[in-house]
Amino acid sequence: MVAAFLSFLWPGLGQWYAGRPREAILFAAPIAAILLLLLIWLAGGAERALVDLLLPAVAVTFILLVLAEGAWRIAALIHAAWLMGGRPVFRRRPVGGAIVALTLIVVVTHIWAAAVGWSLYQASGRVFEPPVVVGPVESGAPPPSDGFQATPQATPETKESRINILLTGIDSSERRHHALTDTLIVVSVDPVTGDVAMVSFPRDIARFTMSNGQLFPGKINSLMQEADKDPVKYPDGGLPTLIRELGFLLGVPIHYYAAVDLDGFRRLIDAVGGVTIDNPRAINDPTYGGWRDGHVGFRLSKGVHHLDGDTALAYARSRRGAGDNDFTRARRQQQLLLALRVRLTDPTLLPQLPAIIEAGSNTLRTNFPRDRLQEMLVVGQKIESEEGIRRVVLGPPYAKNPPPGTPGGYQLVFDMERLARLSIELFGDESSYAAATP
Repeated sequence: MVAAFLSFLWPGLGQWYAGRPREAILFAAPIAAILLLLLIWLAGGAERALVDLLLPAVAVTFILLVLAEGAWRIAALIHAAWLMGGRPVFRRRPVGGAIVALTLIVVVTHIWAAAVGWSLYQASGRVFEPPVVVGPVESGAPPPSDGFQATPQATPETKESRINILLTGIDSSERRHHALTDTLIVVSVDPVTGDVAMVSFPRDIARFTMSNGQLFPGKINSLMQEADKDPVKYPDGGLPTLIRELGFLLGVPIHYYAAVDLDGFRRLIDAVGGVTIDNPRAINDPTYGGWRDGHVGFRLSKGVHHLDGDTALAYARSRRGAGDNDFTRARRQQQLLLALRVRLTDPTLLPQLPAIIEAGSNTLRTNFPRDRLQEMLVVGQKIESEEGIRRVVLGPPYAKNPPPGTPGGYQLVFDMERLARLSIELFGDESSYAAATP
């Protein structure tokens, strides 16, 4: 029993205990080699190792090594027990039961580790889909099924340059048949200082000047759909047009996008066991109809709540309650993203890691380069609280209602002077407004 336990701790120790040094070296050497490779790999940082596992070849190698190490460990502990008594030792209930228990521990832990590797292998293809080349639509070329694909129009000049990412939403639930862009959040990260800004564009922003000098008369949440429908006027396609115009309005280029599937977001919240938020005001929206069971209405009292996936999605989408609007909804969306970030760093979630990775890979799609993920993980770890993030919703005073009688229903029109000042405040000399403002 002692020999089996020693080889469970480290293959070869049980053989050494049994007085068989050659077998001890035989069992110990491969594990030592794997450990050495692991230490060399982890010397680059845990963040780097995680990013490496998103490469299919690395993920497959990791899975094979985990399974091989597990099988070798089981063989070592069984062999060590056999050395101490031959076949009869396995017929003794205490010893046989202990060997079965140790074997089960090895099997469960190694299957878990392999599941993590497999989840990351699958996530690589789902999250980092190869972007299509964006340009004029060729005759007979089918458009993307949801339109959420784009090659980067601009990339940061250096690794020290600010990175700007558009975070938008895909509603792929059974109740929807088209992609929605009601959620438009530009996340700007300075990799040097760690400063982060989140800027939300309300869905009702309308009648804004585009980068070509023309006026877009509709609402900003319809721009992507309009661009997809008119490839002659918008040859770049829907999402690239939306990215370019949001960057033009904000005064900085948007380099990448991250599209979040709203139904997948619900599953991700459930996978992490829910998120905790502090609701600043009571919500009573009798018209909200986003529940899976079909019932209507959403209510949530003021104060701290732990939300499951369905309730978190309602919290992010509801906007028709008394005193609520698109601006309060945008602030809640930012709040939820930060709460999810906090939850994902909880070490108690380690056993659920495969399920979390699986849910996350079905939630997010991006053209962000994999080779810069490590930097973003490091920046994220430096942010200790929400106070380290500048959060802005581009409603009043940055936008206001147009004159009475303006067609098109409820709209908001940017106050370009205020927007320019905000852009310079957030981005300094990097803002395109800085050069045009005395």
